[in-house]
Amino acid sequence: MENTGALSIRNAGKIYDPEGIHVVAVDDVSLEIEAGEFFVLVGPSGCGKTTLLNVIAGFDQLTSGAINMDGTPLASPGKRLRPGPDRTVVFQQGALFPWKSVLWNITCGPVKQGRISVEAAKKQAREFLARVGLHGIEDQYPEALSGGQKRRVEIIRALMNDPTILLLDEPFRALDALTKSVVQEHLLELYDFSPKTVFFITHDLEEAIFLGDRVAIMTTRPGSIKKVVRVDIPRPRDHRILTSSRFLKLKAELGEAIHDEAQKAFEAGERELA
Repeated sequence: MENTGALSIRNAGKIYDPEGIHVVAVDDVSLEIEAGEFFVLVGPSGCGKTTLLNVIAGFDQLTSGAINMDGTPLASPGKRLRPGPDRTVVFQQGALFPWKSVLWNITCGPVKQGRISVEAAKKQAREFLARVGLHGIEDQYPEALSGGQKRRVEIIRALMNDPTILLLDEPFRALDALTKSVVQEHLLELYDFSPKTVFFITHDLEEAIFLGDRVAIMTTRPGSIKKVVRVDIPRPRDHRILTSSRFLKLKAELGEAIHDEAQKAFEAGERELA
């Protein structure tokens, strides 16, 4: 079956309060993301990463330019906002229903959409859970789970909705380093098992290279694309690649670009506070 989920971002721009302060969040961003690609966007805080993700998700509008998915318009100036199940977002803060079980949280979406029967949804949910080391937790409630377990449940819930594009907004930011490394590997296992176009944003360069097919560096505000690099490290991957010569070379290449932007963001912040 042919992959879907190709994203075409052309000259995308976003200005907040165009009649007043004129804060340029995103400036003339153009990217072509292939169907089934794991694409990672890296940049300093406030560079417009989340703004771009929110526009793709249908939560915000563009001021200029256009975004298409598989040739169908998603966003352009004045276009009505249209979030949809074809673009599922996993946020930093998480969004599990604490008063419902893990199994209910995972299966509710596809069952209520009428996409799948209750029993089929439960079977698929248990298969996903087992693949990421969470067999047997389906009857627990979110408050009983660790941060890493919650992240895996949230990603499984997103995949259960069978989106065309999976949008992840720094989902592992609050995790400690050891937990993050485990959850990253589980995310790649889910990606290999159920390939989707993934648009992943982070400020963590190692995470970006470990996960991505391509990594784009975004400039400090106004956010534009400074550099895009293909990660030519074979899949499947595990954390042993972090010490490989190719990984270290990519990290050095991208690290210089991101360091320059982080320095600019820091200096801009100091001027704004002065």
